[in-house]
Amino acid sequence: MDAVRLIEVTARALARAKDETRIMTESWQAQTLARAIGGRLTAHGPPGPHGETLAFSEAGDGGHDGAPPGPQGVSEGVRAARLTTVADPSAALEALERLLDQAAVALVAVASSAQEGTAYWQCMEMVDATDELRDQVLDLRRIHRGPTGRDGADPMRGSRAGQS
Repeated sequence: MDAVRLIEVTARALARAKDETRIMTESWQAQTLARAIGGRLTAHGPPGPHGETLAFSEAGDGGHDGAPPGPQGVSEGVRAARLTTVADPSAALEALERLLDQAAVALVAVASSAQEGTAYWQCMEMVDATDELRDQVLDLRRIHRGPTGRDGADPMRGSRAGQS
């Protein structure tokens, strides 16, 4: 399944999540999907400046996705395991950034209403992990835009500028 489609499915599931457990589960799914997409783009995308390597781990490699264990209740499995392609990296990264923002907001809401300290701290750890992933997505967006700032497009291509 394409990355943008999986992001949309995950965003809808997160928006429908009403209880603490489901919100945490869907936020974990969003994190795992971010790792999978980031891993795919890092492995197969343009190189970063100075050969930088981003700390993404691709889901589905030998059953290990680099994500922390999921919350109890992840009965449908790891959604990111269905990732087959990232047809439009720019669109996927933009949608992924929005999904991670949505997850962070939902987690903060759960933490704010948590009745016990354990749930609060678990949510805050997930918020931190979500924020780190969002930063990595922003780095990938910058890399995919390239030095021109336009999705890696060469500003000279298709124009007569610079020709003698």
